[in-house]
Amino acid sequence: MLTLMQAVYIEQPGGPNALVHGERPEPTPAAGEVLVRVAFAGVNFIDTYHRSGLYALPLPAILGSEGAGTVEAVGDGVTGFAPGDRVAYANARGSYAALHSVPAAMLVHVPEAVSLDIAAAVMLQGMTAHYLTHSTVALASGQTCLIHAAAGGTGRLMVQMATLRGARVIATAGSAEKVALTLGDGASAAIDYGMQDFVAEVKRLTDGHGVDVVYDGVGQATFLKGLDCLRPRGTMVIFGNASGPIAPFDPLMLSAKGSLYVTRPTLATYIARRDELDWRARDLFTWIAAGTLKVRVVKVYPLADAAQAHADLAARKTTGKLLLAIA
Repeated sequence: MLTLMQAVYIEQPGGPNALVHGERPEPTPAAGEVLVRVAFAGVNFIDTYHRSGLYALPLPAILGSEGAGTVEAVGDGVTGFAPGDRVAYANARGSYAALHSVPAAMLVHVPEAVSLDIAAAVMLQGMTAHYLTHSTVALASGQTCLIHAAAGGTGRLMVQMATLRGARVIATAGSAEKVALTLGDGASAAIDYGMQDFVAEVKRLTDGHGVDVVYDGVGQATFLKGLDCLRPRGTMVIFGNASGPIAPFDPLMLSAKGSLYVTRPTLATYIARRDELDWRARDLFTWIAAGTLKVRVVKVYPLADAAQAHADLAARKTTGKLLLAIA
């Protein structure tokens, strides 16, 4: 007999109202998979890209790319995980559901010192912040970076990690309140881009030299101006499209502006190896347990209110992490 579970899914791409809260068949773990009873699912911009069709999915599709919970069962060939284990994961779609079959290679154990809600909140955004500041560009003392949308969930973690690495952080945010938040996270300066020209401010703050790195998760609205914030041979790191995808551009622009580098990394590449996944998760959980890294969950919604969570995220109303409570 088919057993059903609660889930949030889409049958067609669209706005937040395209999200359907209803019943879907319970998954069965295949070989190499672990069936996780999801306690909390993270809400992320990539979920809105899946919902809107920017990143197309086979339909119908359960959304959600991040979660934490307990192991319900394991598939053939799985070692290292057993029923009852506390686990978390990112980059495995289907977490907006009571049960989720996740490849064992993508799961990590959650230490007792870290609660499941915090684990769910930090996996995708936290590991993204980690690879951007530790690998895409391994920040070091003496470097200066510009972080856009620094008061958002990923931005606040990036500010803290960049500061931990000894870099000087210049942040942008969309209001005086958000500016205050990112300064509290460790940014040495913060720019209200609704009131100030961030290019002019960056040049002023760096004595005209520009920054070593721009981290841009906003996309269309900030990309071109961000290039003007870089020093010669500086690096533009584009990791999101919150304002829409950037328009095509002529690579000759990069030489004209000082032999710049542009990269568009993705988390999947940086956690594909087990040792890298374990390294990033271990750092996150260690810092959280020690109080070194602050993960701010600003709101937890019932699963049935996933559409409201998406609407709030898209409206840029949030200054931290949004979660769905599944159980």
